[in-house]
Amino acid sequence: MKRKIAFVLLFGSIIIAASIYFSNSAIENNAKGKLFNDTENISKNKVGLLLGTAKYLVDGRINLYYQFRIDAAVELFKAKKIDFIVVSGDNGSKSYDEPTEFKKDLIASGIPENKIFLDYAGFRTLDSVVRIKEIFGQTSITIISQPFHNERALYLADYFDIKAIGFNAKEVTGKKAIKVKFREYLARVKVFVDILFNVQPKFLGKPIVID
Repeated sequence: MKRKIAFVLLFGSIIIAASIYFSNSAIENNAKGKLFNDTENISKNKVGLLLGTAKYLVDGRINLYYQFRIDAAVELFKAKKIDFIVVSGDNGSKSYDEPTEFKKDLIASGIPENKIFLDYAGFRTLDSVVRIKEIFGQTSITIISQPFHNERALYLADYFDIKAIGFNAKEVTGKKAIKVKFREYLARVKVFVDILFNVQPKFLGKPIVID
């Protein structure tokens, strides 16, 4: 009995490790040549898709993932490499509204309000990517987030027939970053599970014209 349990555990561990390895490799390979760290060589797109996250950490400090994404979006816009910013994030309750928080700080950083569009139903990266095409009508975009997140979003964009490149926000270091990177490996496996089961966004809705 113990041998059977040990075999099942070993087999399960091998399957998990293989899934992580192959999903990570596929996503990294797909992103080659599509990621940019500066505005000099990046192509222009009409729209930048800014992927949301919480503004504050549990202890009340500013979330650096949030701040660095704001900085990257502002840099890209001021370099005239995008004309509009679509902020896609979670607004699952009245007390939690990622897109509006981003909008306030983008405006405070000099981005005109009429250049910012909000996607309140970007609950997951998959939702954000699909909705930029189905709701906002964009098939060529620049995705703005940290490199690891951009890689995953680019794979999804490619799968859903969206021509996309990624502009990398500054990386975050420290203990929190290690936890985020670990979760990212699992999120990459989830990408292929979602594709396999044809998972769709939680909400779609009426088209929004960016002009």
